[in-house]
Amino acid sequence: MSKQHKLNRLAWAVGFGLFAQSNALMAAEEDVQTAENQEIEEVVAVGTRLQGSAAAVIEERKNQAFVADILGAEQLSRTGDSDAASALRRVTGLTLVDGKFIYVRGLGERYSSARLNGAYIPSPDLTRNVIPLDIFPASIIESMAVQKAYSPNMPAAFGGGNIDIRTKSVPDEFVAGIEVGVGYNTAADEGYTYSRNEDGTPQALQDAIVRYHGDFTIGNIVDRDNLVDGDTTRAQQATAINNALLQSLPRNYVLKDESLDPEYDIKAHWGDNFEESIFGGNIGFMLSGSYSTEWDFEERFSSVIAQDVDDSCSRTLNNEEEITTSCFNTVKDSRVTIENERYNGTLSLGYRLGTHSISAQQLYIIDNEDESEIAISQSPAGSSTFTIAGDGIANRNHEFNYEERQLNVTQFIGQHTFLDYWGLGADWQYTESKATTDIPTNVDFEFRDSYDTSGKYAGSAITGDDNRVIMSYTDMEERVKSYSGNVTLPLTFESAEVELKGGYDFSDRARIFNTSSFAINNSAGASIDINDGSQSPLSNGSYLNDTFIGENAILVDFNEPTAPDADDYIAAQKIDAGYAQFDVLYDQWLRISGGIRYEQFRQTSIGTSSLIFDADDLNTYYDPEKIEAGSINEDDWYPALSLTYLGGETYQVRAGYGETVVRPDFREIVPVTYFDPLTDIRTFGRTGLKSSPIKNFDLRYEHYGEAGNSFSVAAFYKDIEAPIETILRIGDEDYSATFVNGETAEVYGIEAEWLQDLTFVTDGLFTSGNITLSDSEATIDPALAGTLTNPTKRMTGHSEYVVNLQLSYDSLDGMHSASMVYNVFGERILAAGVAGRDDAYEQPFHSLDLVYTFYPDFNSKVKLKVQNILNEDQEVTQSDIVVRSKDEGVGLSLSYSYEF
Repeated sequence: MSKQHKLNRLAWAVGFGLFAQSNALMAAEEDVQTAENQEIEEVVAVGTRLQGSAAAVIEERKNQAFVADILGAEQLSRTGDSDAASALRRVTGLTLVDGKFIYVRGLGERYSSARLNGAYIPSPDLTRNVIPLDIFPASIIESMAVQKAYSPNMPAAFGGGNIDIRTKSVPDEFVAGIEVGVGYNTAADEGYTYSRNEDGTPQALQDAIVRYHGDFTIGNIVDRDNLVDGDTTRAQQATAINNALLQSLPRNYVLKDESLDPEYDIKAHWGDNFEESIFGGNIGFMLSGSYSTEWDFEERFSSVIAQDVDDSCSRTLNNEEEITTSCFNTVKDSRVTIENERYNGTLSLGYRLGTHSISAQQLYIIDNEDESEIAISQSPAGSSTFTIAGDGIANRNHEFNYEERQLNVTQFIGQHTFLDYWGLGADWQYTESKATTDIPTNVDFEFRDSYDTSGKYAGSAITGDDNRVIMSYTDMEERVKSYSGNVTLPLTFESAEVELKGGYDFSDRARIFNTSSFAINNSAGASIDINDGSQSPLSNGSYLNDTFIGENAILVDFNEPTAPDADDYIAAQKIDAGYAQFDVLYDQWLRISGGIRYEQFRQTSIGTSSLIFDADDLNTYYDPEKIEAGSINEDDWYPALSLTYLGGETYQVRAGYGETVVRPDFREIVPVTYFDPLTDIRTFGRTGLKSSPIKNFDLRYEHYGEAGNSFSVAAFYKDIEAPIETILRIGDEDYSATFVNGETAEVYGIEAEWLQDLTFVTDGLFTSGNITLSDSEATIDPALAGTLTNPTKRMTGHSEYVVNLQLSYDSLDGMHSASMVYNVFGERILAAGVAGRDDAYEQPFHSLDLVYTFYPDFNSKVKLKVQNILNEDQEVTQSDIVVRSKDEGVGLSLSYSYEF
């Protein structure tokens, strides 16, 4: 038999096996038997690779008691998404923010939660409890379940939905494969690189913090060291000591303008299954790993608009004219170079004996990001900064940030069915996990540049004031212990099938966050020239050499806030929960599911400092009133009910109700400050924030047609009490933000989803997609709103529409597949405006991607991806003026994989 004949027969059989209805499956098996005994000239496939996977996923969703969406591994491969976050934006009503966080039904990331194989795990994100989902590579994911209607076996912290990431398990037979790929981003041809520091805070400075109680001033060094005049004065000796501390810092941060390396990645997996002879069970394993690196170069624009702006400002910006009006307090143009380097490795072991199975998994993920930025700041409004055109002066910053994120998960899972005890089922998991984030490089240089009358660079200086350079070091560690168990009892009666379920869920979470910051100051009080224009301004980062420090009054100081302020914190959280749930299928036409969950939630966050040296310091930071103000201690009952009418095999109607809650993050309930990486805005925590109870209502119609075609239409409504909202504060040159509890909020909308073959156009063509239309309103008490411009507004992070469209093709010979994938979200409030300024809106981003896959033989696959074909930029507007923008570029990648 020819190779082509074999390929046709395999594609036909696989397509049927995955996609066709049960009666078609039986027919397919008979035809395959016939095909075994004779050669066939041509076989016409009636199912396709993705349609088969999608149909299986739809069948799982159909059988769910509560509304859920499922993404399978084949769908992840088809859309070309490389991680969990980018894949989830294909799910109905989900949008992706900052490449990391998922918004469900237009609600912010706080309204979604994620678990790994049913377990709580820690977050390596410095500013949120929510897990950044880009950390999970698609290569380790078997499927993802997004449950949008609350059920009692889910965590009560359930706003828009719960995401369960299911990793690949032990295989039933031998599997092995390897994949290599290369990529290129059109915006990342050239960029700015530097030699980073990976060692963290120098030991000399760590010792000095203790020795000098965090005060490196000349007078304090004299007093602490009991210096006396000799060959040199006490002040000179203390200055030498301070200079030695300064010289222990890495200071050579010279930027280089050079071509960036192409992106590349490699993945591999190996697994098998064996039958052991002692008990007759099966032992299996799966080992996988991957490495990837990618570069990106972005041109960014950010600004702070003036308080009273008019239409001329919008026209000025849109026409790209010279910024000479009073539209802005400050404007900043940046060139940012980013390198991402990611590793992951997993090892899974499993044992199955009859109806019992136990598995163990070790997951280790490393995600490193290195970023350099050159920023030019001007002030057309004429405040404390300058304009190149008007003053011949501008402020320039060189910023460097290297962040290392790690996630280490050890998990044990058991599943058991006791056939001799009424088919009683039990499952359990025990998970210990640790997330760490270290930032050994976080540096900000500030220069004052001069320009001649033609706008040509003429030189640089450091001004005669403090904080010319800020160097910070950050480390965070979070640990979570999670275990849970569920018991299921199926019962059968004459006209009803009943399933009773109960379980216990526990998590213990603790986080420690520390940062140390050092300011390098020009203590002479006068400007010092560091470049006469003969050298590139990129070299200015090397001016802090030993000679320069010795010849000038350059000193270092520990930049830690003094009591009672804090920028470090410790936090802990415990959740004890138990639930009871039932599922009744009556006479094959009515399904009633529901139950209740009891959850006790305890959380404490305490702002602290490195400057704790005695009992008075301890009493300042660990004052009982402060601990109480940063604590949440609550317990409640959370019921849920779902009714489903089963209209035979073709349709079903669901109605659901549930009561849930959304709670403040660790860092939001203590008065510490941080820069939110999502908005790049300095953000202040606030004591006294409360949890937000939610009442959820869902109604959904689902239709299941022939050949796997399906569509659904749903309506939802959420009533939120005391919603947590982000509000802006406006300074002369920058923004800041904080949080308040609103009075009430509501979210409501409709969503539709479909999968439909287009064989009437051509064989192998089909479409899938979803649309969500919704609205929201949040009301904030004017007494808490301060200078908030709009006390009644849409909720922060909410989009009025979300659209996902996919047009796909699978060739009948099984050798080609392609998908055009489109995603867009409606504008959403990034932060509420104050002092007469409008809310800041993130504008729609039209994402259009193309994925083509070629299958040259049974074992090989070649995949081409083109991402952001429209070359869209990300923009944020305020009062119809673009205040932030970032170019994304077009991404190209090519990969080859081989399955042994």
